[in-house]
Amino acid sequence: MTEEQEVFLKHIQKQGLKRTAQRDLILDVFLRTEGHVSGEDLYRLVREQDPTVGQTTVYRTLRLLTEAGLAREVRFGDGRAHYEHNYKHDHHDHMICKECGKIIEFYSRELEAIQDAMAAKHKFELTSHLLRMIGVCADCRRAGREKKSDDANQPKVRAAARHTHS
Repeated sequence: MTEEQEVFLKHIQKQGLKRTAQRDLILDVFLRTEGHVSGEDLYRLVREQDPTVGQTTVYRTLRLLTEAGLAREVRFGDGRAHYEHNYKHDHHDHMICKECGKIIEFYSRELEAIQDAMAAKHKFELTSHLLRMIGVCADCRRAGREKKSDDANQPKVRAAARHTHS
């Protein structure tokens, strides 16, 4: 049994729940995914291996994984919750491209220090934080410049206003 499986088993037992093959499968599939996975994505991946697993079971298990500290819920402004590995993973923040949806993970010691200083200044006990920066990635900006450049080379054609005489 892996360390993550032990953490999960202890958590569900503390909740008065039993270990099931479906929960084990959901945990296994989640741990094998890289990056950020939505509940819908995880449900699809689990169903590929066991079509009998219900959507509610996947969502409830994701909640248990989050409570156990194995998963972390993140939101990227697309109206859906996404989940990423949390257990023994270094803290990081996210930059999200509003054009293509690309997610760039980063860590900044300076930003962390500023956040800690702001919390201390306001006598606020910081237990966790999520930082997401939304903008346009370099690839999309480059593609936008290329499109504007192509548009600049196109002849400017305007329709003349139509005058009707009554």
